[in-house]
Amino acid sequence: MNTNVNMTNKEYADYVDKKAKNSPIFKDLLLAFIVGGIICMIGQFIIDISMKFGISQDDSKIVCCIILIFLGAFLTSINLYSKLGKFAGAGSIIPITGFSNSIVAPAIEFKTEGYILGLGANMFKIAGPVLVYGISSSVAVGFIYWIIKIIGGV
Repeated sequence: MNTNVNMTNKEYADYVDKKAKNSPIFKDLLLAFIVGGIICMIGQFIIDISMKFGISQDDSKIVCCIILIFLGAFLTSINLYSKLGKFAGAGSIIPITGFSNSIVAPAIEFKTEGYILGLGANMFKIAGPVLVYGISSSVAVGFIYWIIKIIGGV
């Protein structure tokens, strides 16, 4: 190992390039596509089954989201979602199950610190900014829509 801490940026870049493994891009893309597609197929299956039981299409979509969020959280809690993520890459983080995983994983990591300071405080570390900006922007858009509706109705 090179112990020279006074490397130039070029020397460091060359060192990293020499040590880094090449990523099999085509294989990674194919696995992400297949696993992401399978997760989406499971979602469509849940919608179809819900509709067979007489649930409306809109309500079936809600049922699908709830089930997929639960499955993502459950698989994270038993340490299977991280293995799926290592295997599938982006194919596991794009669907709603990946969002569920991003909320549950930090919570599980810090549960030894207690329910309030560990689980509660760290649950939204990764997904928190997404929630904050998503909710804030939806409130702003709703407010603008409300103002336009009032002005248009006058």
